[in-house]
Amino acid sequence: MANNKTLSNAKRAKKDEFYTQLVDIESELVHYKTHFLGKTVFCNCDDPYESNFFKYFAANFNHLGLKKLIATCYDPSPVAGRQLDIFGQGILPKSDKKAYKIEITEVTDVNNDGAINLADVEYLIKNDKNVLSKLDGDGDYKSIECEKLLEDADIVVTNPPFSKLNDYILFLHEHSKKFLVMCNHNIVHYTEIFPLIKDNQMWLGFNSNKTVKFAMPDYYEKWDEIIDGVKYGKVPSIGWITNLDITKRHEDLILYKTYNDFDYPKYENFDAIDVERVSEIPCDYYGIMGVPDTLLDQYNPEQFEILGADGIPQSAIDLGIGRIGEEWMKKYRANGGTGHYTANMKSVVLVRNGIAKKPYSRIFIRRKQKPTEYASIEPSVLMAAEGTE
Repeated sequence: MANNKTLSNAKRAKKDEFYTQLVDIESELVHYKTHFLGKTVFCNCDDPYESNFFKYFAANFNHLGLKKLIATCYDPSPVAGRQLDIFGQGILPKSDKKAYKIEITEVTDVNNDGAINLADVEYLIKNDKNVLSKLDGDGDYKSIECEKLLEDADIVVTNPPFSKLNDYILFLHEHSKKFLVMCNHNIVHYTEIFPLIKDNQMWLGFNSNKTVKFAMPDYYEKWDEIIDGVKYGKVPSIGWITNLDITKRHEDLILYKTYNDFDYPKYENFDAIDVERVSEIPCDYYGIMGVPDTLLDQYNPEQFEILGADGIPQSAIDLGIGRIGEEWMKKYRANGGTGHYTANMKSVVLVRNGIAKKPYSRIFIRRKQKPTEYASIEPSVLMAAEGTE
């Protein structure tokens, strides 16, 4: 099975050509239609032979009201073309494939079949020399050519190489670009990415932390199934990260549990309570809480404030999280604990019923105070009621 270990091995080997299925693109992008009207979309990690991102935007060009669609790919692509014979040369050997850019500004029903589909796009590409051209470089998103294209784009949408995910997101952020990018859920703990999530400069999309089935190159040795000669592997903890506003992040998480000091113990080295499940966040507690990072799937910045994350050194410093300490380490080892912790580490720990525990993957939040009963009253009315007018 192509699991997290496979993903990690691919990342180390810089072999991470995971090709997204159209169904997974459609299930996420259906929520963003209003963002694309009149915009230029750039898919800057997308081989036009294979990319379902390119296919989605090309086929929905008019439906979304796009101004322009741009797609660029690396040189060479590791996968032979199976989607479009866009170069009129049949399926090219990998050694013959180069970096290209495709720019589409109009998609019409040129074959008069009553539908706008890839057959129309293929016709346009073959009959307009200005639509398709080779890149001088290798098609890397940081190349001079691709960076220039980025300047002209409004929104970037793609599945980048996961080995470059941290660098890729920071690159888009530094260029102040709107984006919707497929990612691994672990991105929420990246040292340079988490502060941007904390400050509401980016957030998780609609589909988060799911197992996704990707098409994979032939040379991958592990896969789950082969369909029509294509290898597919299931990879867990996949989602999307974006800075496009979505309705999901303005919906309150429904809270029904009430606070008590037994179900919500305090950490040994930090003045905050531990919450084991997102569904158990107490509705009546306004102090600092450590909660599972899956809260970010349902995070509403109007309901909660993110203060930091366990495992990120700067958060420990900013929040004043103390050392784990020798006493906790002794209890932990006595209880059979084998984790790679040390007494000097600054990371939250618990002792429950004499048993030392290390909570997994916590972020620290605080409920935002509810507005006062006067919040919606006009200032003049309030002043009169208080006898100050």
